[in-house]
Amino acid sequence: MMFCFQCEQTAGGRACTGRAGVCGKTADVADLQDRLTGALIALAKSNPARSEALDRKVILGLFTTVTNVNFDAAGIERAIDGILAESGGAPPYDMEKLWSAPEDIRALKSLILFGVRGMAAYAYHALVLGHADEGVNGFLYTALSAVGDDAIGQEELLPLVLGTGEANLKCMELLDKANTEAYGTPEPTKVTQEVEVGPFIVVSGHDLHDLKLLLEQTEGRGVNVYTHGEMLPAHAYPGLKKYAHLKGNFGTAWQNQQKEFADVPAAFLFTTNCLMPPKDSYAGRVFTTAAVGYPGLTHIGEDKDFWPVIEKAIGLGGYPSARAIPGVNGGTSVTTGFGHGAVLSAAEAVVGAVKAGAIRHFFLVGGCDGARPGRNYFTDFVKMAPADTMILTLACGKYRFNDLDIGEIGGLPRILDMGQCNDAYSAIKVALALADAFGCGVNDLPLTLVLSWYEQKAVSILLTLLHLGIKNIRLGPSLPAFVSPAILDFLVANFGIAPTTTPAGDMKAILG
Repeated sequence: MMFCFQCEQTAGGRACTGRAGVCGKTADVADLQDRLTGALIALAKSNPARSEALDRKVILGLFTTVTNVNFDAAGIERAIDGILAESGGAPPYDMEKLWSAPEDIRALKSLILFGVRGMAAYAYHALVLGHADEGVNGFLYTALSAVGDDAIGQEELLPLVLGTGEANLKCMELLDKANTEAYGTPEPTKVTQEVEVGPFIVVSGHDLHDLKLLLEQTEGRGVNVYTHGEMLPAHAYPGLKKYAHLKGNFGTAWQNQQKEFADVPAAFLFTTNCLMPPKDSYAGRVFTTAAVGYPGLTHIGEDKDFWPVIEKAIGLGGYPSARAIPGVNGGTSVTTGFGHGAVLSAAEAVVGAVKAGAIRHFFLVGGCDGARPGRNYFTDFVKMAPADTMILTLACGKYRFNDLDIGEIGGLPRILDMGQCNDAYSAIKVALALADAFGCGVNDLPLTLVLSWYEQKAVSILLTLLHLGIKNIRLGPSLPAFVSPAILDFLVANFGIAPTTTPAGDMKAILG
């Protein structure tokens, strides 16, 4: 029987147990993803002779099980066979033992497992750029072994939960280094949401390396490229924005794709998670690569030959006239590129504005977006933030409000888009730098984190924040179903985690 509760939209706030999950994966695919996880656990417990090739298989295997990545049963079966071939004949761990474990043990193991699933996505993006960290990769095996240890207790699991956050911090730092070395330091960039005349490709996901390869292969072919969802921050990197045919951003957050992609005369390429089951109206124009898979879609393999995508775009021809694709709030452009390099270069002015009273408070409002009712909370929260406050944001949660014009403070827009979800590292760098400038701890800053979550990368980031001792985080629109009441009580008592309530109520509680 299907059992899955790893995402925020899990059925009834408890678990998806029917024929299909809320994300669209079937019970058969959910079972295969459990088998793949069980095979990874068996491999880790067999204490294998590690290698770069084996680490890559483990990273890709974990990435495959992240929500909205892979719906392709045949592809997952091949991944299982590949992992079992490396595990010395050890049978896969029976995941039913985890799902039926005492609830507090299950909660702690779920935090670890879902955390390393998210971390594996970041490790993969760094790996394709030639960057790996022995400590990060080694922790994946340690975590998987612990999840598969039926005798382990809470006193051993709790340090591993925070250890997952520590390892993810190293992983995000590694990816930040990989991206900036490959493409330069992000710089503030205004991005249009208008589509020009002619053939075009829309690239979704997070993998900047795939985007770079596509830009190289489309150069001079008369095909424009637009970003979608979490690929928006690509426009801020000098090494990517130099391509004149990287034109703008198409659409909004991932959960709107079934509506926004219908009848669009373009090809769509998914490089990472955020794929929803494509509708018939556009399925023939969707391509996948890397860990992403869906039955019946053309998959671009390890050779990264994107000609089928390019050929499809050329054949479709694009729009005959320019077309605006407005944001959620009707805006026709968005600004990105306020990573730690850009913000810290203006740190003196920011600190001065705080000391002068021009900036009263900072809010980090961001995370994963989703379709569940209640997410308008984040739009309303930003709209009612007083004019002497700044909004830091990142990940696709920003699509709820990033096309709003809420003014400036000291020449800086009040909404500062710091990038993708993995760019939470930028927010951490900025917070630590501000704490140093004011001679206080991060928890003493006029800074409040108001986070939305959906999938496992958000879990890994939350664990990183807890590892750093950051307190009083507001999390919504609902708390994780996999966290038991006792473990939630522990998080509340030790870290002050609280659910979001109402925008007005939370704003009043924060600002008094």
